[in-house]
Amino acid sequence: MANAQIAEIRTMLKENPLIPEGASLAEMRVGLDSMGGMFPRLEDVSSQATNVGGVEGEWFDFAGGDSDRVMLYLHGGGYLIGSVESHRAMIERITKATAGRVLAINYRLAPEHPFPAAVDDGVAAYRGLLAQGYQASRISIAGDSAGGGLTIALLVALRDAGESMPGCAVPISPWTDMECSGNSIETRAAVDPMVQKQILLDMGGAYLGGADPKSPLASPINADFSGLPPMLIQVGDAEVLLDDSTRLEDKMKAAGVDVTVEVWDEMVHVWHLFAPILDKGQEAIDRLGEFVKEKAAS
Repeated sequence: MANAQIAEIRTMLKENPLIPEGASLAEMRVGLDSMGGMFPRLEDVSSQATNVGGVEGEWFDFAGGDSDRVMLYLHGGGYLIGSVESHRAMIERITKATAGRVLAINYRLAPEHPFPAAVDDGVAAYRGLLAQGYQASRISIAGDSAGGGLTIALLVALRDAGESMPGCAVPISPWTDMECSGNSIETRAAVDPMVQKQILLDMGGAYLGGADPKSPLASPINADFSGLPPMLIQVGDAEVLLDDSTRLEDKMKAAGVDVTVEVWDEMVHVWHLFAPILDKGQEAIDRLGEFVKEKAAS
């Protein structure tokens, strides 16, 4: 049976696209950030501005939650747009589902700060958490879209730097291939209301700033995954980026990673954003919370 809620969201996105055609970068940034006010706040989740490791962001806390378990969250937006504000409703629900703390950061955006600025900021924030006394095993890292690819790139950068690995990671609809070489870029184009190949190539070019698109820290589909922590990857079946997730599974398992790739029928890119009006969005967030509580437990 077709999901009536996702059908309504598709209509909404068609009438009011998150990235309107022809919009300037400034307009795209304002437009995506406006999502922060689309849904009501959760009364049992609080937030406060902070700076961790020299990176600006916000702490999110669930009333009565485990203050010793923390998630580092990396928002999506193609490395050019997006912020803690644009993802506020989603981050609040993730905070409640994980029943701990979430540090969501405003990593530097391209084209003002091209690759690898976002990776560097993620490393700095993670090291900042360790410096504050959080145990690596009780830290999780998660992110959506570009932030999902950044999640994996950050893990690779931390491993290569000799840092202790976090307890787990949850990439959501991750963008892992700057070359857009997955088959789903074409086979899902007609059903994806949020992302298309040309947008990805344009954003990727601005982010790379002339760097090699095959670089594992830009396109983690090309990375060595050995030594990475347990991972839950969630992706919708109606995404052009579907193959950016499914191609990871065999590669990660061959490298010894404890990885689960969940493909959610009918769901669009980062459907979690619509959790207040989409049951499957909340279900995915709840599943994410269960995974984090299990894997970042000690």
